[in-house]
Amino acid sequence: MKRARHLWLIILMMLVVGLTGMITKVEAAYPVSTDPMRVKQTYLDMIHIDQAWAAAGDSRTPIVVAVVDTGVDLVHPDLVGNLVDGVNLLQPSKKPQDDNGHGTNVAGIIAATFNNDKGIAGIAPNAKIMPIKALEADGTGGEAKLGEGIKYAVDHGAKIVVLSLGLNKYSDYMEGIVQYAEERNVLLVAAVGNESTSVKYPAAYPTVLAVGGVNSERLADPRSNFGPELDLVAPWDVYTTALGGGYQYQDGSSMSAPQVAAAAALVWGKYPSMNVYQVRAQLEQTAEDLSSGGWDSRTGYGLLRADLALTKPYSEDYFEPNENMNQAAILPVHTAVKAVLSSAQDQDWYAIDAAYDGFIKLWLNSADSSGVRVRFDSGETFIANSTSDGSQPFTVPVTKGRTYVQLQTVDRSRKTALNYSMRTDFVIYKDPFEDNDKQYKAFVLPDRSQSIRGTFHQKGDLDWFAISLKNSGTMRIRLSVDTGRIDPMILFQKEGEKSITIDQAGDGGIEVSSQMDLLPGQYYIRVSNMKDYSEPITGEYTLEIEYTPKLIDPNEPNDKSYQATFAAMNSVYEGVFNKSDDVDWFEFRMSKDGLAQVRLTNIPTSRILYATLYDSSLKEQGIYRNDYGTDQFFIEKTLPAGTYYIKLQANQWFMSQMYRLKVGSYALVSGFADIDGHWAKDAISQLTEQGVISGYGNYRFAPNQPITRAEAATVLTRALKLSKRQELRFNDMDASHWAYDYVAKAVQANIVDGYPDGTFGPDRTLTRMEMTQMLARSMNMTGKKRGSSPFSDVNDTYWGVGILKQMSADGWISGYSDGTFRPDEQATRAEFVTLLAKVMNR
Repeated sequence: MKRARHLWLIILMMLVVGLTGMITKVEAAYPVSTDPMRVKQTYLDMIHIDQAWAAAGDSRTPIVVAVVDTGVDLVHPDLVGNLVDGVNLLQPSKKPQDDNGHGTNVAGIIAATFNNDKGIAGIAPNAKIMPIKALEADGTGGEAKLGEGIKYAVDHGAKIVVLSLGLNKYSDYMEGIVQYAEERNVLLVAAVGNESTSVKYPAAYPTVLAVGGVNSERLADPRSNFGPELDLVAPWDVYTTALGGGYQYQDGSSMSAPQVAAAAALVWGKYPSMNVYQVRAQLEQTAEDLSSGGWDSRTGYGLLRADLALTKPYSEDYFEPNENMNQAAILPVHTAVKAVLSSAQDQDWYAIDAAYDGFIKLWLNSADSSGVRVRFDSGETFIANSTSDGSQPFTVPVTKGRTYVQLQTVDRSRKTALNYSMRTDFVIYKDPFEDNDKQYKAFVLPDRSQSIRGTFHQKGDLDWFAISLKNSGTMRIRLSVDTGRIDPMILFQKEGEKSITIDQAGDGGIEVSSQMDLLPGQYYIRVSNMKDYSEPITGEYTLEIEYTPKLIDPNEPNDKSYQATFAAMNSVYEGVFNKSDDVDWFEFRMSKDGLAQVRLTNIPTSRILYATLYDSSLKEQGIYRNDYGTDQFFIEKTLPAGTYYIKLQANQWFMSQMYRLKVGSYALVSGFADIDGHWAKDAISQLTEQGVISGYGNYRFAPNQPITRAEAATVLTRALKLSKRQELRFNDMDASHWAYDYVAKAVQANIVDGYPDGTFGPDRTLTRMEMTQMLARSMNMTGKKRGSSPFSDVNDTYWGVGILKQMSADGWISGYSDGTFRPDEQATRAEFVTLLAKVMNR
């Protein structure tokens, strides 16, 4: 037993030793950072750096990463061991020492010394930093030094160049530098910028990896620039090395880009035979898609995954499967890709989203003589092969939105794979105001406030507009753009006079003129971009013109009562208030006693207009005003015959629109202003004086308005002085209705009743037949059966024909001149009152 126990102990010790050896080996192959501030580098966990380091294993192929920036802190304890010689392009006799801090921030993210018991861990332990100082101490710089820095890095052994900076300006020079790096197998990685606008250059060039930023929630930071050139996103917030040997938190796409550059260094360290396109494609195809449909303008191909970039096999065609339109791979409108058609049966479908109307340019290169057929969903088809001129693009007009492109081999019997490379670009539409690049070609605009949208669709595009003002007025011009690549400028000029320039806001800003006082004449507006672009600009500008004519008051001078403008009845008079103490007087005359009505309309809603009414001795008769926010008010007052004055005054002057004044007078008949001369005047007056009927207030009887069933029952009850009533059981009328008692008395007297569905319909309009029946019942008429119908539109089957026969025969009713009665038409208040008066006077 003892020997057995000893044997198990020996075996156990051997296992422990073996496991210890395995653990030791694992730690050597899969390192974990022990740097004391690693815990603050939470962004590294988002890109899964521990797994990436494990996947990198013992591969330590050194990769030189050039940081073209403000320089690097050359004595920082966490960087000093990972620096190679660089250059100071601003002062060549000096070292590229950082005097801003930005370059040191970038360098630490990439290559802070790994596991040195100091500070933080750089992403790429195999990276060596080449500091290139191309920016001033304030972080600014121009494209000349930027281009020089990139070329220096390429020529002195850098494999990767990181550019945490950007310009809004495209240039042939910089595009040439970018191409120079690409041809020499050097990867350029650049930040997109932090202004919530278009991707900056050089990130915007197709072969540069454009990197934006995401927050801790893996959402695109709203400040991160975006657009069709965006490739990847990485964490926005970092903890990194700082100038002076310290450490600090920093944020921005400037901190996102070096993470991608460092991941590229790890990839190239493990797979040194990869070319620049493959490294770029490997990072894109292994990114974690943050949207539901592949590439998008806010997050590109997705979030950097350093672990997957080192573990996932490289694919020559990572867009597969994309064999049909439903599987189409989404591509940015500015991109360069390589893929494979595996056979004649293989099809590659791509979807390209255009933010504007315009043209897609597509370059396709194929090494095969049979070539590739390119078909757009619009039906346009092209063939590219080894004999084609690959420098010439296919150009296809597209509308805003999605365009589909299908690629397949021309040789339909092909068995072998066919490699191809494709590049796309976009040219925005030509605006409808072209050709207006010269002043004499200026597009003529109407003389009013307006908003127009235009583009700079070609190099050196200038847009001229002309506006001819017939009246003096004020004008303000506002020019806005939807991209940071436009630095808008306005030139404004009156014909024959010196021009003025409005250019204050800078890239992507808004230019606004002061409010200008203008006299009648011809004016020119030129809209331009301050930058000298070699290509059309993908973006739109909006020109807003606020023009307020200074209207002339035709009634002036009328500032005193003795200067009052005579206002004829029912005529319209217009006016403005051209100063704060301006007063407008008007005079009108009432030829007889009656109702005066003063209507004031078209008042600016931001003004209050006061109207004071005076009699001929200038004794005040009332003060009236509009409510704030309303554009009109009315005055109605009964006045005896005579002369009257109206004084108008505003709480603040206005000249942008004219108020309108209209005075009317109406004779009052029985207290109503709308029955004088009406055919039913006598009947309305009689019943009004007897208290049978009343109007609607405001001196209105509304004789031609339809009468409701409740109103008719009420009038009949009053006219017949009915007193007995019964409780109503109509399901649409209870005791709270205003006419309940009147209807109850009319029902008791059997003058009215309800409908078969149990309703009375108190607010329904009364028909001519119902009116006739009510009045017939009030006279105890039941109708007659003998004789023919007296009206051509009423036959013997009509339910009320008996009543109509009797009422017509007795002379109570008559029809229209065409022989009809129109029983189902609405009865008016005038018709009902006239017939009722006739009944009462029998």
